[in-house]
Amino acid sequence: MNQTLDFLKQLAHGLAVQFGSSCEVVIHDLTRKGLEQSIVYIENGHVSNRHTGDGPSGIVLETLRSDPGKIRDKLAYLTKTDNGRILKSSTLYIRDEKGNVRYIFSMNYDITALLAAENLIRGLVQTEPEETPDGSSDTPPQKITHNVTELLDMLIDQAIAKVGKPVALMNKDDKVAVVQYLNNAGAFLITKSGDKVSSLLGISKFTLYSYMDKG
Repeated sequence: MNQTLDFLKQLAHGLAVQFGSSCEVVIHDLTRKGLEQSIVYIENGHVSNRHTGDGPSGIVLETLRSDPGKIRDKLAYLTKTDNGRILKSSTLYIRDEKGNVRYIFSMNYDITALLAAENLIRGLVQTEPEETPDGSSDTPPQKITHNVTELLDMLIDQAIAKVGKPVALMNKDDKVAVVQYLNNAGAFLITKSGDKVSSLLGISKFTLYSYMDKG
């Protein structure tokens, strides 16, 4: 697979030069045993403020939790950085001869300034106010994390937000929902995540495992 990685690095460099400093290109190596340093190559890392040796994004955990045969490339979706910049992202799954995903090749283009320009132009050319439809199903951009600690914290925040109440007010069903959300998101692939979630929810590790099995 070294030839594959060398080619991906060559491709990443070419894309970064072609599209300029607003285009970040990241390679995650899933052949490594640990997740803590999944990024093995990055171009224009200033876009998300990440570096070689940083940890995985949510999509890496999602990949590891998924059936390889059902994984499909994810193209032209939105992500955001921790300082609020909006990125147009695409993720490609690089497989070995057996069909297993070995590398994740991601491109993140900073479109923050373009969106601002788009909003300015729309304001200048529209003749009637646009009505905002109720019940929008748009998914908010996913925050890009730098390490597994940030990633776990983000997933926990998402799980709590989905339940819609603070942990202190949660009943058993609410806590089951939190654990199920985290399990489906691959959070428990992170080392010692079970200890943190158990402590947060005020349950034992045995109870945590039983809640995971309810899915």
